[in-house]
Amino acid sequence: MSKSMDWEDQRAFLAVLEEGSLSAAARRLQVTQPTVRARLESLESALGSKLFTRSVRGLVPTAQARALGEAARAMARASQAFERSASAPPDEIAGVVRLSVSDFIGVAVLPAMLARLRQRHPALILEIEMSNRAANLLEQEVDMAVRMTPPRQAALVARKVPSIALGFYAHVDYLAARGMPGTLEDLNHHDLIGPDRSAMDLDVIAQLLPGLDRKRFTLRMDSHPAQLAALRAGLGIGVIQRAIGDRDPTLLAVLPEFDIGALETWIVIHEDLRDIPRIRAVFEHLVAEFDVYGKGRHC
Repeated sequence: MSKSMDWEDQRAFLAVLEEGSLSAAARRLQVTQPTVRARLESLESALGSKLFTRSVRGLVPTAQARALGEAARAMARASQAFERSASAPPDEIAGVVRLSVSDFIGVAVLPAMLARLRQRHPALILEIEMSNRAANLLEQEVDMAVRMTPPRQAALVARKVPSIALGFYAHVDYLAARGMPGTLEDLNHHDLIGPDRSAMDLDVIAQLLPGLDRKRFTLRMDSHPAQLAALRAGLGIGVIQRAIGDRDPTLLAVLPEFDIGALETWIVIHEDLRDIPRIRAVFEHLVAEFDVYGKGRHC
């Protein structure tokens, strides 16, 4: 390594690595393409080696670039955590809190909860990462997460909230046209909405409903919010969270006595963050909100 390296050069490298081209990296960083090229060349000069080769598919990372990628990502996460920490005085309930949730929770459940939070603490700025993957709390990729699996790392602090019950639902118009199923076997004569290629969702279906497999779904999609939209459009019968289905006047519970199961739920933070006022306020608010939600009372 011939000279010191600039963090902005490394940010440009990471953007190119993840986006695959100079132009896409420039859009992500909101700079010009020549600026990204200059920063990449500066980093390559400091390293004394090339990081990308050109191909018909764009820029291809070298073995060294792939090896450096995770270190650059860790630095980016640390930089973002630093910016969140510096977004407000540490003793105020203000500034940025980054939260990781599943796509369904982020679309169908969380907004009303956050509206009440913002009413109480208007100086908070909330960043929501919606993904069904588990965000890295240990490296403070996010400040907090709502998870449906128990955290196993000792450095994480988790509060278990009531499990979220699941049930079959369908639109009132669909049921008026096709009739209300009386037994599980009756579902064989109905249009069913379910997962497409998600191994996790298909495995859950296989465990909870052994007689029901992917072939039985007439509409298949891995997005849970999209499945809810399909139910509301009258496209068939599907599984959703009971707290959502019960408060939607256009949906009716199907086989309500049948226990499909429930999603165990935890609110999780890193132990180093639990005494920061803005983090503690969001954590305690979500614990209280999910306590209400999981017990089936309207949000």
